[in-house]
Amino acid sequence: MLAKEKMQLHLHRSNICLCILHVHHSWPRKMSVWRLLKLEVGDPYTNMAIDEAVLTARIAGQVPNTLRFYRWNPAAVSIGRFQNLLNEVHVEDCRKHGVVIVRRVTGGGAVYHDREGEITYSVVVDGKELGHADMDIISAYRTVCKGLIEAAKTLGAAAEFNPLDKKQCPNITIKGKKISGSAQSYKKGILLQHGTFLMNIDHEKMFTFLRVPWAKTFMDVLNVSKKKLTSVKQELESPVSIEEAYQALITGFEKALRIEFVKEELTQYERKLAERLRRDKFSTDDWNLYGKVP
Repeated sequence: MLAKEKMQLHLHRSNICLCILHVHHSWPRKMSVWRLLKLEVGDPYTNMAIDEAVLTARIAGQVPNTLRFYRWNPAAVSIGRFQNLLNEVHVEDCRKHGVVIVRRVTGGGAVYHDREGEITYSVVVDGKELGHADMDIISAYRTVCKGLIEAAKTLGAAAEFNPLDKKQCPNITIKGKKISGSAQSYKKGILLQHGTFLMNIDHEKMFTFLRVPWAKTFMDVLNVSKKKLTSVKQELESPVSIEEAYQALITGFEKALRIEFVKEELTQYERKLAERLRRDKFSTDDWNLYGKVP
């Protein structure tokens, strides 16, 4: 009998039918090589401009699948591509405290990005290479988020994928509390998925800047937030440095996606495009306030 075939007998009335059924083996797929862009600290406009520049370069076939990590300085609130800014953000409080507001090219909700409290990941990949050529959104989220789950495991925490529903983007939870949220943009077969990995969380600071329409008082917001959100610091007994978490994330994505990383830099094309996008799009009121594309 052939290795990929299975003999099976079927009784049908008085006849015995001998059928050959093909069995599909789940052989481990060949490990692919991705580009790794090292952890850097950038201003909010630059962070978003680079993400779009990498996406554009990948669509043009100029760069390979890419994983990038970054942090935010100054702190920022990012809003989803289609959100109404005034419904989501306390604009005056942001201005008072020097918190920058930037609109993402991805969907999803408003997010507060603390200078010290998170690492942001960004994946740009051909959807077919994730096994999701038709881009089943939840399946794509699930595949990429496996890297975050493995990272949490490396650090000593058991995280789970939470698919949520059509109105909310999937996230990663630990003991039912959200530790990572993500958002996507899909263009010409290429997926951009980026999201947070919370190292620490200051609930009071976060909701000084994020608007919660349903809440009657600030304490209502804090009570719900403390039940729904968590961080690496809260979940682990021993302290974890940014570098330790960063290395755990690299290892987590390598293991979960069965990929090998090669450390590289942005190409000249990406740098120039990011500079232009920062200047002409992400730092403009037309984009950030109204979502108007220059």
